[in-house]
Amino acid sequence: MEYNNYSKEQLIQRIEELEMLNRQLLDEKEQEDRLDFAWTGNLGHWYWNVRTNTVTFNPLKVITLGYQMDELPEKVTYQFFTDKLHPEDHSKAMQAMMDHLYGKAEVYEVEYRIKAKDGSYRWYYDRGKVTQKGDNGKPQFLAGIVFDITEKKEMQLELERENQILAVESVTDGLTKINNHRAIIDHLQREVVNSNINNQPLTIALFDLDDFKNVNDTMGHVNGDKVLRDTAAIMMKNIRGTDHAGRYGGEEFLVIFPNTELSHAINVAERIRKSVENNVIIDGLKITISGGLWQYSGETMADFVHFADENLYKAKRNGKNQIVYQLD
Repeated sequence: MEYNNYSKEQLIQRIEELEMLNRQLLDEKEQEDRLDFAWTGNLGHWYWNVRTNTVTFNPLKVITLGYQMDELPEKVTYQFFTDKLHPEDHSKAMQAMMDHLYGKAEVYEVEYRIKAKDGSYRWYYDRGKVTQKGDNGKPQFLAGIVFDITEKKEMQLELERENQILAVESVTDGLTKINNHRAIIDHLQREVVNSNINNQPLTIALFDLDDFKNVNDTMGHVNGDKVLRDTAAIMMKNIRGTDHAGRYGGEEFLVIFPNTELSHAINVAERIRKSVENNVIIDGLKITISGGLWQYSGETMADFVHFADENLYKAKRNGKNQIVYQLD
């Protein structure tokens, strides 16, 4: 670095910066000699002179971002790095630093994405600590270490995405893509509790496709699967976002209507029945559906479902393709 053109004040400031940096490096060297230096295996050390806002760092910190040292400004400031933070990580990283500077956190520690020269983002794990303070107790110098954790973070994020997919699949019927049996029963248990706590009406409908075995036997299982998918889609199209539909088993479906009186649920059930009846599967094939409804009245959950099931079988006995909503 050329100092010939520096003023006296600039030279004094530079000497002070170097003295602070040297004190820190000597201290770290002593810790390494004593084998108690905590941060080993690092990508690079960094040092921030808060008073002059000068950052000194291992070249690896910027080389991994695609820069060469001769591309950097003569004085690298703290903002040189923070300006490259991912927008979603900026406030988190700045808050972590502020919390440490103002004594709210023992160390500065954060994970963030930082923009590389080519426009991509790399993940860094950054950790630092105030090591020198002024006479007024304010931080003057920080030392830290940074790790490039891009590969590890991408593997972690991919694992999280896979876990989210598995979580969805665990409660989704593979064929119809609506709730499976376990999920719809879980919804029912929660809605029964809500109904009891909030004293709100709750109605369910059990549906069963009429003569579904004949579809599989005469048209094949491929068309049988299409019937099930179409029926599920019809149900989802006719219910509200607060309602729940699930494949109860085989060709049976359960629909839950939270905070809903029986009269309203009957209207929805009839729309579903008519839509199924009017749906042409293939080669003019049509199919019908029967349903049984019951409004919750404080019985056990098993009886709740059982009463709806009894109405469903009454609909079957009475000729199918109909909705029954009360017992004799």
